Amino acid sequence: MRAAALLFCAWLASAALPARAEVELQRIQLPEGFSIEVFAEGVEDARSMTLSPSGIVYVGTRRAGNVYAVEDRDGDGKAERTTRIAQGLRAPNGVAWRDGSLYVAEINRVSRLDGIDDKLGDPPSPVVVTDAFPSDVHHGWKFIRFGPDGKLYVPVGAPCNICDPELPYAAIHRVSIDGQESDVFARGVRNSVGFDWHPDTGALWFTDNGRDMLGDDVPPDELNHAPKAGLHFGYPFCHGKNVADPEFSKLRPCGSHTAPARELEAHVAPLGIRFYTGSRFPSQFQKQLFVAEHGSWNRSSPIGYRIMWARIEGDRVTSYEPFASGWLGEDGSAWGRPVDLLNLPDGSLLVSDDRAGVLYRISYAPPGDAKPSAE
Repeated sequence: MRAAALLFCAWLASAALPARAEVELQRIQLPEGFSIEVFAEGVEDARSMTLSPSGIVYVGTRRAGNVYAVEDRDGDGKAERTTRIAQGLRAPNGVAWRDGSLYVAEINRVSRLDGIDDKLGDPPSPVVVTDAFPSDVHHGWKFIRFGPDGKLYVPVGAPCNICDPELPYAAIHRVSIDGQESDVFARGVRNSVGFDWHPDTGALWFTDNGRDMLGDDVPPDELNHAPKAGLHFGYPFCHGKNVADPEFSKLRPCGSHTAPARELEAHVAPLGIRFYTGSRFPSQFQKQLFVAEHGSWNRSSPIGYRIMWARIEGDRVTSYEPFASGWLGEDGSAWGRPVDLLNLPDGSLLVSDDRAGVLYRISYAPPGDAKPSAE
């Protein structure tokens, strides 16, 4: 376990803010009728995104330590201005919007920037909502969102590749808006960096990144379904549906946990997910789930680096197939790494890329029609 931790830390240090890659949109393959363009450039290390009612896209980062505000004031599908509204933070990966305030998640705390929409040039001092989370860097960066119950959902990853940590680790927590109350929503979650709620059922769906050092093809990464609180999703005892951990399965056998709704390929690193709630995409994509696969970091043959879409029927995933690909070349080199997804009011879909430092906008026009406007 120590060797794995050292390898991870060495990778994290060496991977810090690589030189920005050239954007090669001509390589991106999409279904017929879809197009992709750069929405915003110069968003260094772009990670999680959230949208304010005024249309400002806020973007967190992990290694850069910055938070950005991206503005497309004229609604033409291209941002005119990107403003750095915070810097020097500890992996401010997670951002969420609520009642006029931007919430920002660092390693061990969540802070709030009140009235930020009107103060981009002179951001307010952050108000600490809670600083009760562990300070471990390993899987310490956080994705956050407000759920249908009005609570802020905050995952705390395992501080290791494989171990049996006590709470609050390896769990998804939910915190009251004032930070005074919290409880555990789900356990046995190694490292979730993306979740969303079904637009009809309100059930939580989330990704989870599987453990390393068992080979190229084991264990699977996961897409999970949590219709209620209190479920245990297996880590560290069992991975996927029935992959017993060689060290910890003796403590709790497979079959005693909630199995994933879909096993994904090992090491694809699923991060942000988003149900498409617009009306512009064809009907087969509406209210279906898009998944950003960030891509493998230590697999002998790289995998992932794409956007998938999952067809959801009730609590089942009936299909899982590529939607956008081309960030990974045939030679195994990747010029981009998708991280998060965001619905825009015009029916398009934003994608963040921390490798290229850009936001993309994916839109749809029926074949033969003119390219859709952003209005």
